[in-house]
This record gives sequence, C-alpha cells and structure tokens, in this order.
Amino acid sequence: MSPRYSHRHGLKPLGAGIGLRRDFYEALPRTARALDWVEIIPENFLSLGGRPQRALDACRERWTLLPHGVGLNIGGPDALDDDYVTRLAGLVKRLDAPFFSDHLCYSRLGGVHLHDLLPLPFTEEAVEHVVPRVREVMARVERPFLLENPSYYAAMPGGTLQEADFLRQVVEGADCGLLLDVNNVWVNAKNHGYDPRAFVDALPLERVVQVHLAGHDVGERVLIDTHGDRVCDDVWALYRYTLERTGPVSTLIEWDQAIPSLDAVLDEADQARSVLAEVSR
Repeated sequence: MSPRYSHRHGLKPLGAGIGLRRDFYEALPRTARALDWVEIIPENFLSLGGRPQRALDACRERWTLLPHGVGLNIGGPDALDDDYVTRLAGLVKRLDAPFFSDHLCYSRLGGVHLHDLLPLPFTEEAVEHVVPRVREVMARVERPFLLENPSYYAAMPGGTLQEADFLRQVVEGADCGLLLDVNNVWVNAKNHGYDPRAFVDALPLERVVQVHLAGHDVGERVLIDTHGDRVCDDVWALYRYTLERTGPVSTLIEWDQAIPSLDAVLDEADQARSVLAEVSR
C-alpha cells in the first residue's frame, strides 16, 4: 500500500462530527455535549451575513469546520463555474479548513442546475475528464480535496470499469483524497447486487481521509439514501469493518431530512466516537 494520503498532507483524524444545519443554528454553538468537529455545506455560506453567518462564526470559535459541497459539478460537461470556485476558495481560507470535499458526480448540464447528484459512467473517458478538473480545483483552493462516492439508482450506460476501479483511477490520477460514504456503499451494494465488504476491500483505502454515515429508507425494491434516520446496524457494522482497514478517520453523521433534536444527532456522533476509540486500541 502506498503512503496514506492523510499522512502526506499532515491531516490528522478529527473524531466524530455533525453537520451545521439550519435547525441547529442557535442550539449547536451552545451545546455542552462532546463534539469534535462540524461540517458545513458551503453553498449555504458563500453569501455572508445574517443568521447563517452568526452561526458559522460561533461554531468556528469552538470547532474545526470542513466544507462539503454539492455544487462543484466536478464530473459535468460544463466548464467549472469560475465564480463558484473563487468564492469556495475564499470560504475555505477564511475558515482555515484543513481540507474540503464534494461529490464525484454531475449536477449541472447546459448551465441548468439539476438539483441532484447524478452518477457518472464508469469509463476511462470519464476518468480523463474528471482528473484535470480536480487538479484545477485543488490548485485554486490550495487545500487537500476529497471526492465522495455517491449513491445511485441506475448505472450510466457504456461503463467499462467496475465502480471501485473507477474511484481508484480518479483519486489516484488526480492525487486527491477519498471521502468514503459507508451508507452509500451499503445502499449501492444492496441495490445493485454486490458485496459491500468486497467493494470496500477493492478501494484505495490509503486515500480515505473522512467517512460519512447516514440513515436510509427501505423501499419495496430499493434502498433510498435519504439521510433521514438513524444509522442502521448493518451500516454500523460496515463502518467498523472499514475502520479496521483504514484506521481512525474523521467521521460525520449526516442527517438532512426529518431532522430530529440536536441531542438525537449527537447521540449518533457519540456512537461513532465509541467505535473510533475501540478501533484505535
């Protein structure tokens, strides 16, 4: 295995974090409970001012903040949005974030925002398209960058690579990190009929810097990645399996729909912290 991406960039595991969501703008900065770091959706804070800015500043006083974007459109055919990247770079630097992340997907086509994170075809051509775009973003933001494996419900036509091979070729070609969404691995594996643990084993695990955990809905035929419930036992088991191969990495609890009390989300972060501690022994 090659040297860990995080070690090369001096990125230490941050522990267990949660996302700064509008529901928590007032309560989160005042919580007395244990919390190691906070993730933000940068699109919510690119226009500074008002209540979001006050919440951001209050959290910044207490925790490391990591931007996790949804609007970069790293895999789309449109040119990168120059203004977006410039404002993102400014936010990352203002926060002094050790790294930032977005999704390996496309979300804009012909200038139209699709309001979804859509999968790329698993092809060499897609790798060749994405790699220089990732390198451009990293050069402009001047921080280590992670790409997340997205959930998807239909494989794009024309695929010539296995999903894990596609992820490997992109992150190795771009020399970026991997944000491994363990819930997405579970959802995709169940929906597309593959072994989630074998998928994890096939990944470039030395590039995993961060993990996402979330809940999903169980439909009649498919699992739906909703971020609207507690992390299920199967995903917790896959998370532990992953950490036994990666060692401790920064871990986020994502909860974006049917958002419960702050305490309920922090309970999930406590469980992640417990698993991190057990794996570290």
